[in-house]
Parts: sequence; structure tokens; C-alpha cells
Amino acid sequence: MVRPAISQQVTFLYTNDLAATHAFYNGVLGLPQVLGQASCRIYQVQPTAFLGFCQAGTAVDRRVEDPSGVILTLVSDEVDEWHTYLQTHHPTVTIEKPPTHNETYNIYHLFLRDPNQYLVEIQTFLDPAWPK
Repeated sequence: MVRPAISQQVTFLYTNDLAATHAFYNGVLGLPQVLGQASCRIYQVQPTAFLGFCQAGTAVDRRVEDPSGVILTLVSDEVDEWHTYLQTHHPTVTIEKPPTHNETYNIYHLFLRDPNQYLVEIQTFLDPAWPK
């Protein structure tokens, strides 16, 4: 039997402030909101990849109380350009770590914080085996 297809991917996280989360992911990172529901919003990262945020305290709330264990990674070949863009256009965004080469994982990345204190990593894979 052939494995059934998976056509899209959505990662859901939870927030105490849906408006601030929208301002960050839509306004700062420029991700288009593709669906707005009563307590959840979904943003498109790529044609078939999405991030969803739901208001904490809703019926769908299954959040982790401590966001420090979450790393949301966005892959881009333009890590330095993201760093410059954030510093120039959104100087209040907290950069946790500027662009750095990580030899252990052979990646080039930076870390920032979203309004929920989730760690957001923007990285590029330097390993030629990574699919482009």
C-alpha cells in the first residue's frame, strides 16, 4: 500500500495576545493571514506550510505553560538580509543571537523572540544534502 499523501502542514502554537502575535507575524515577518477564526489565525509561510496561533484559554487550548522549549524555525537563504531588515524596520524586535555559523549543525542562523516569548530561528542549511 502506498502511503497516503500529505498536502499541507500547519504548526499551531498558543498566545495570550492574539493582536500582538498578529502584529509580529503579519506586520514584522510579513506572513499573510490566510484564515481568521474566532480565536485562531493562520499565516502562510510557503504555499503548503502554515503557522496557526490560537488565543490561550479557548476550548482548543492545549498550550505548554513555558514557551522556552519551543523553537520555530523559518528557512531562508537570506539570513543576513533578515537581520538587516529587522534592525532597520523593526528595531524593537529582540534579537537573541545575530547571524552566526553553527559548525555542529552546519547551518547559518539568527534567533529572535516573538511577543509570546517563543524563540524564532531564521536559518539556512549549509549542508549540500539539504533539499532546496
